[in-house]
Amino acid sequence: MPSAFGHAPPALTLVPLFRTQATPRRLWALGVACAVAPDLDVVWLGLAPHGTMLGHRGLTHSLAFAAALAALVAVAALPRASRGTSHARAWLYLFLATASHGLLDACTNGGAGVALFAPFSSERFFFPFRPIEVSPLSVARFLSQRGVQVLWSELVWVWLPCAVLALLFVLALAPRRQ
Repeated sequence: MPSAFGHAPPALTLVPLFRTQATPRRLWALGVACAVAPDLDVVWLGLAPHGTMLGHRGLTHSLAFAAALAALVAVAALPRASRGTSHARAWLYLFLATASHGLLDACTNGGAGVALFAPFSSERFFFPFRPIEVSPLSVARFLSQRGVQVLWSELVWVWLPCAVLALLFVLALAPRRQ
């Protein structure tokens, strides 16, 4: 998995596509939280064996989980839909932010794959191109040379591409917002 730092950029990259004058800024922070949330499965890491539906990169990394979490957060964050910020629009942003987590994990060079279609399938997936260094789960190992390698990999394969994509979104949408 990329580190928690590496899961934030996709959520931030999507902001120009969903931002309106009426969108509450808390939605962007919630998008980042949703992008990181699937890794909460490490809390019960010792209880659910690796490779099972409830194990790491299982159910919480699935598209179904992304859809359900996005629905809960959209309703909680926006109790009343406002002009320019519908529940559907908030849900789509939050869904894409959350789903990005499993997709990024499928681009790492380690682990047991990602159960993208859980609970409907327990099959785990990796993408053929896996350039992102897998992050250690332990804080001590992350705060070592290994953590530096992971952060460098994320800078090259996540942060920079996301920054370029966000800039392209801003430039492409600028004429429509004037």
